[in-house]
Amino acid sequence: MSNWEIPRKGGHLDLPDGIYFQNMTMIEVEARLEKNDLIIIPVGSTEAHGPHACYGEDTFLVTRMAEAVAERTGCTVSQPIWFGSHPNHHIGMPGTVPVDEDTFTAYLSSVIAGFWNTGFRKQILLNGHGQEYVIPTAIHRFAKRYQVPSILINLNWYYAIQPYIKDKAHGGPFETPFVHADECETSYSLALFPEMIHMEDAVDTQFHGFLPPGHVDSAANAYQRAIPWYAHVGLGTIEIVGNPEGVVGKAKLADVEKARPGVEALFDYMVKLHDDIMTRFPPGKLPDASQVTQRFNQAEVDELLKGPLNGGKHLYTVAWPPC
Repeated sequence: MSNWEIPRKGGHLDLPDGIYFQNMTMIEVEARLEKNDLIIIPVGSTEAHGPHACYGEDTFLVTRMAEAVAERTGCTVSQPIWFGSHPNHHIGMPGTVPVDEDTFTAYLSSVIAGFWNTGFRKQILLNGHGQEYVIPTAIHRFAKRYQVPSILINLNWYYAIQPYIKDKAHGGPFETPFVHADECETSYSLALFPEMIHMEDAVDTQFHGFLPPGHVDSAANAYQRAIPWYAHVGLGTIEIVGNPEGVVGKAKLADVEKARPGVEALFDYMVKLHDDIMTRFPPGKLPDASQVTQRFNQAEVDELLKGPLNGGKHLYTVAWPPC
């Protein structure tokens, strides 16, 4: 078992302790880039998670995960993306703040561009919400527009540890499959930010699908069924009709001990991912431009890589607007 603090004790969002980019000065960032030029961007949402859990649950999941990895590795974390894209069945739920897919992908690709221009050319977009079908669009939108050497990764935390989020019938620790604000998600929240979870208010609900089990996957696509959870409209009720409580599943069954091994496995994986990237591409190094773009000659690429304050050019000389 790894040596990780679980449950986590408090976060770093407003602390000047070398975790969050927005909490640092120019001098601090310049020094940091010399040692580690990888940044984790937590991508969350604001949405209803039942009477027992905070509206920012998806976001706090990924900020606490990113903080733990940054503490261990020395990478940097961005303040999170608080508002996300939402599937059709979430629309209309009070407390849920959906952002249009076109707006969301344009916004996220602009964030990628801003950090690239700053010097963070290695980015992990750590997703904590059911929007894994749109984040890759933002990454490729940036890549096709700018065509500069980069390492951009969309990591959905639950994809990295699927054996640890399954139900017992499939070898996992939970009584029920992972859906939303339920046994699984609440257990992980208890592991990462227990101070914002009120189990005395937890409720149990039923999932309302229209087809027999086996066709549509549950959250995280953990069972490799033919139809990912997001690849349909109309095979189940919309949330505000079928699950107005904001919970889809058995939140009362949540227990931090069910999540502890999965959290540790996730932290271990993220540290390995970070270390493998930084070993292959130390600070200031990226894949060779000739291997990843044909848009520029090497001299033009070098000007962009130097940046505007080091005798080069800023990224937006390539394209504006950034999205």
